[in-house]
Amino acid sequence: MRTKEDEERRLLSMWSEEERLYGEGYSIVCGADEAGRGPLAGDVFAAAVALPRGLIIPGLDDSKKLTEKRREELFGVICERALSYAVARATVAEIAEINIRNAAFLAMKRAIGQINADFAIIDGNAFNDCPIPFMTLVKGDSKSANVAAASILAKVSRDRYMLELDKKYPQYGFAAHKGYGTKRHIEALREFGACEAHRDLFVKKFI
Repeated sequence: MRTKEDEERRLLSMWSEEERLYGEGYSIVCGADEAGRGPLAGDVFAAAVALPRGLIIPGLDDSKKLTEKRREELFGVICERALSYAVARATVAEIAEINIRNAAFLAMKRAIGQINADFAIIDGNAFNDCPIPFMTLVKGDSKSANVAAASILAKVSRDRYMLELDKKYPQYGFAAHKGYGTKRHIEALREFGACEAHRDLFVKKFI
């Protein structure tokens, strides 16, 4: 368990990339991340967030390291405190047309294009089309405050969307697994077949 001092150092360190970019003359740096590349169903989501320079949000971290309750709490804080933010998506149809990797990139491009920023830090090690200058950062959702914030907005937004899909297609259990290939999900696919929310190329081996 982190001490208070360790946590303060961690949160401060998450501004190191941004501070370097501010030093190079950029004025508003945003972070971008996606959620939902791996599931068998649903759109892929992305978010872009530009926080005020040096803002410390207690508990901010990679969305995968946080509980659902904590993500929901931080979602509200981020939306309230951000200079600018946006959530975007690429649809199941677009995933089928251009593949999941390119669809995730498209969602991030859309999110970045909707906010006010002059540089973007993109989570990962590959990205090929951005409306503003950018860099990629491996494990950026643990290293950059803005990318961490984006990871939370993308994850929470997609989870909420999957809860809506669950109401439309309750037989698949989307509320529980959020579209991932759990045993329950695969059993439902074999029993009921795929619905329009499923990604055809992802599920064809199960049905």
